[in-house]
Formats: sequence, C-alpha cells, structure tokens
Amino acid sequence: MGIERKSKAGPATVVVIGSGFAGLAAASCLAKEGYQVTVLEKNTTPGGRARKFDEQGFMFDMGPSWYWMPDVFEQYFAHFGHSISDLYDLKRLDPSYNIWFTGGEKRTIPADRNELSLLFEEIEPGSSTKLQQFLKEAAYKYDVGMKDLVFRPGRSLSELMDLRLIKGLFDLHMFRSMTSHIKDFFKDERLIQLLEFPVLFLGAKPAETPALYSLMNHADLSLGTWYPMGGMHRIIEAMVRVAEEQGVRILCNETVERIEVRNGSATNVKTSKGQFDADFVVGAADYHHVEQHLLEKTHRQYSERYWESRSMAPSSLIYYLGVNRRIEGLEHHNLFFDKDLRLHAHQIYTAPQWPTDPLFYLSAPSKTDPTVAPEGCENLFVLIPVAPGLEDSEQVRNEYYHRVMDRVESLLGQKIRPYVIYNRSYAHSDFRSDYNAFKGNAYGLANTLMQTANLKPKMKSSKVKNLYYAGQLTVPGPGVPPALISGQVVARELIKDHLKQ
Repeated sequence: MGIERKSKAGPATVVVIGSGFAGLAAASCLAKEGYQVTVLEKNTTPGGRARKFDEQGFMFDMGPSWYWMPDVFEQYFAHFGHSISDLYDLKRLDPSYNIWFTGGEKRTIPADRNELSLLFEEIEPGSSTKLQQFLKEAAYKYDVGMKDLVFRPGRSLSELMDLRLIKGLFDLHMFRSMTSHIKDFFKDERLIQLLEFPVLFLGAKPAETPALYSLMNHADLSLGTWYPMGGMHRIIEAMVRVAEEQGVRILCNETVERIEVRNGSATNVKTSKGQFDADFVVGAADYHHVEQHLLEKTHRQYSERYWESRSMAPSSLIYYLGVNRRIEGLEHHNLFFDKDLRLHAHQIYTAPQWPTDPLFYLSAPSKTDPTVAPEGCENLFVLIPVAPGLEDSEQVRNEYYHRVMDRVESLLGQKIRPYVIYNRSYAHSDFRSDYNAFKGNAYGLANTLMQTANLKPKMKSSKVKNLYYAGQLTVPGPGVPPALISGQVVARELIKDHLKQ
C-alpha cells in the first residue's frame, strides 16, 4: 500500500528532476516505500554524466570511468534484493593503473598489497612499513566516513555531536591537510603524488583538503579499482532496471522549465511538454540551476552572491578518441603526472586559467573490454582537469589536443594521431548545455573543510517545505559513490519528514 497523501486519496507523488546516480537512487528508494515517482530527464537517455554514446563501432562512456568503493554499490543493490553479479560482470583491474612522473619515469601500480609494498620499498627504502600504518589509518577513516558520516543529511549540527565522532575528530584528521598528513609518512615526491592523486578531483589542492580524505587511498590501494564489463553505463542500466522494478516512471526529453510554488509548497513541475503535479519534488539536477532558474526569487534559500563564493571542483576538457590500431604501453587507467602538479593545481584553484603544462588522465577501456571498440582498435578517453568558469573554444580544444598527444606519443614512443579515426571533444560549454552545470563544472562542489557536511548547501529547502535536493552540490559531495548515497539519504529524509506530518 502506498504512503498516503496528507489530504488526497492515493499514494503520495514525487517528481525527481534528473536521472543521474542521485536521481535514480532517490526515485528507487522512494518507490520501494510506496511513493508514486516520476523522473524527468532533459536528455535523450537516463544517466546524467554517466551517459554513453556509440560512434563508428566505438562505445564511449561520457563521464565517470573509475569504479571504486564496490561495497557502496553492492549495499545499494542489495536493498532491492539484487547482488552485483545479477546485474553486471564486475572485474578487478590488475594492474590498477600506470602513472608517469616528472622526467617520464613510468610506474605500474599493482593490485596486490604485497607487490605494492615492494614498489614503495623500491622507491623509498623503509616506506613499506609506513605504508601499512598509513593504510590502516585510511581504513579507519573509510569505516567511519563511508559507513557513518556520508549518510548524515547535514541538516543539524546535532548530527555531529555524538561521542564517537567527537573522540575521533583527531583520529580522522579533520583539521590537517592531506599533504601534511602524507608527508608525515613519506618523503619521496613520487609517493606523495601517488597518494595525493585520489583527492585531486575533490575540488581543492591536497594542501587544502582535510586529511580525512585519505580514506580515498584505502578505496584505491586496498579495495581496488574495478570495471563493469560493457562500460560504466552498465551501472546506469542496472539502476534503471531496479527503478522500473519498483514502479518508477522515467521520462526523457523532458526539459524542466519551472517549479510552481503555492502557499510555501511546490505544487507541480512544468516542462517544455506539460505539467506534473507533485506532493514532493527532489532536485537531483544541478542544485544551482534548480534553485536559481526554476524557482521564483522569493523561494530561493541562497543568493547568487552565495553561489559565486563557493569553491567548485574542477571542470574537464575531455577527448573521446577512436584509434584504428592497438597501442602498446597503456593500461586501462593511465595518469600522466610528468609535469608540475603544484603549478597545474594553482592554475585550477588559486589563479583559474587554462593550464600551462597540464597533468591529465587517459583511460583505455579497450585494454580490458573488447566490446567497446572494433577488433584491432583502441577506445581512448583523455581528460584534463581544468578550472571551472573558463570559456572554451574550438581553438583552445584543438591546441590542448595536440599538446597532450605530443606528450603521450613521446612517452609511449609511438605515433597515435595518424590513426585516430574518431575525435570528439567535450568541455565547459557542453557541461552547461547538457547538465546546466554551474560554471561548467564536472564534479560539483569542492570538499574543502569549510564546505564539508553541514557547511554544504542544504539537502532540504528552507523556503519550500516539500522541496529537496540531491547530488554533487549537496551532501555528501562529488563522486559516483557519494552521489549514489546522496539519493538514498534524501529519500530517507523525505520519508521521515512526511511521516512526521
């Protein structure tokens, strides 16, 4: 039996705006509890940033490419009676990834902990013992962070006032930076860069990111890097299947134009095609867009000045490349850190500009999955993290394509560009057009100390009593697992508030 409306017969209705990880998770959790849920998606297919496209026999995942924290996905699907093995074939990558350091030195990061210890010892004698202690502390932070903190909705300071957290604040290293924490253990710059890498996309320089986020090193080096065969979009396909099993209605090509508010409550959501009445609305699209463009000014809880003052995670300049030959020397994941990390971080976060010598990431899923490229070909995804809010142009995109490919070809010792038969770029203007992304951001709000937990934009509107938010601009923050959790948390909070009525 559906949960009753306050004053109307039948199940309470919820309209979810956006079909990314957060939107689909919120919709499925609510529908499982008896709500009548409709998801509105502006694009032609569900998935948000995790959409895919096919071209000339290549299948490209458009956004997320790293599969970390497999326990988060397993727990989510278990809530609906599924295991991962029911839904897609998950493979652990070994090696986890390649990384090129300054001077062109290449290191391959093994999945096995013993082999990893040997690698650390080779780079810095005595560091293997320190690695075990570092990862032990990271595992503790992961246990507290991913099983407790990320599931707190950030609606009240009282959420943080329990003895476990108070006693553990210093063990969690909330008031230390990642850089200083790592340097307590390791001196070699290569090991420091390797351990700083997972937080680069959290939206601040490692020197300004709380050392709590060394939990990401546990996710990377202990839990491992995985890949769903067929592509990351397999996760979205599984989530859509689960949503439809719960009775969720997913409508694509529905561009939301306005949220109607009457007497302090959202009454319906208007799209380019029609109107959807709602007892509750969940904004799982870009928070800034939902609040600043879909609501009248009197119903917004934050000003434009507030949003301009937020620290954003990076945007990205991406190239999707189809290559009609195999390329030697690449793993599935490859990090090109052969230039000055500090300078690139400065040009993202401190003095936003197009980078002088960018670090970048290259994914070659065809190394693992033969279905994503024609036989004998490679599927390449090249990503440069860049400052949000920049103006991109075809000239800029073309310039950086040749700059990064010069370096890839030099480091690999082989030509690639003559064999590229498909080349598509994607940057700020595309993020704004496809996702209404604030400042063309790719990853959401930065996870700085002053934008952690209760200091993020609120999950529940203070101006519209039945309007909620989920996704990367609210708690718990950027990344696929946090977005998945965000949808679950907002569903729980909506249900709790509804039952109080």
